[in-house]
Amino acid sequence: MHAPPLVQGRHLTKRFGSYVAVDNIDFSVGQGEAFGFLGPNGAGKTSTMRMIGCVSPVSEGELTVLGMDPAAHGPSIRARLGVVPQEDNLDTELTVWDNMAIYGRYFGLSRTAIRERARELLEFVQLADRRNDRVDPLSGGMKRRLTIARSLINKPELLLLDEPTTGLDPQARHLVWERLYQLKLGGVTLVLTTHYMDEAEQLCDRLVIMDRGRIVAEGSPRDLIQRYSTRDVVELRFASTEDREAAIPRLGGVGDRMETLPDRLLVYTGDGDGTAELVAHDGLAPASVLVRRSTLEDVFLILTGRTLED
Repeated sequence: MHAPPLVQGRHLTKRFGSYVAVDNIDFSVGQGEAFGFLGPNGAGKTSTMRMIGCVSPVSEGELTVLGMDPAAHGPSIRARLGVVPQEDNLDTELTVWDNMAIYGRYFGLSRTAIRERARELLEFVQLADRRNDRVDPLSGGMKRRLTIARSLINKPELLLLDEPTTGLDPQARHLVWERLYQLKLGGVTLVLTTHYMDEAEQLCDRLVIMDRGRIVAEGSPRDLIQRYSTRDVVELRFASTEDREAAIPRLGGVGDRMETLPDRLLVYTGDGDGTAELVAHDGLAPASVLVRRSTLEDVFLILTGRTLED
């Protein structure tokens, strides 16, 4: 028998006045899964997370979290959640340790339990040597790791992460990813929002792609790429807009499909190297040619006609 989903939404809708932020979406999150909402800013990801986190009421539809209705059992659900908000909300004038201790008291934990749990978590996020430092001068990556550690103080069954690595440098992002991956291996269920395609591919077992409040695709990262895109993409950049426009009709028969972006042409193909050779033999002279594998960014572009940064 399959365990019931930890989170399930059916015809879930969120309105702010006449504006529909989340528009009639269906999804479910299984126990032990890393589930993602991928999409650009304004897609409805954060509004969905706020409903799951029991801080924003559902306008229409049904939502269950940990088998309960957020409208009726909000405090009981929140006691079993860990939440990493989009913006760090640490007490910057206090020390790293005090941030952990105060948060633990919110959940009614004993001082002994807080000491044990805080020591373990600061080791986990590699901040044990900064426990007595004030938060304010810490780097962005350290603050993000502290926010994640703090969210785990109550041993949550479900961890909600809203854009967990936005604004971090690549090294800090990869360290956060590694910590989140370890949590997943330990059985913590993760629900995250992101507009980073590589983050979704790294962390998510399954995800939905959102655009303008709706879900436009669902599946594992690999399944979505195989279903909607080609194996390879050839990116062609030209020295001028005129050169790019002149190349478009000549590329009509090359590859499976082509997308025109303001700064480059994308040719979708099953054989990137072969397609790049055809471009060279056709006498075109792009300023640069890049052959790469398809990503979730390509899936989003194919489904919506826009990039995730638009």
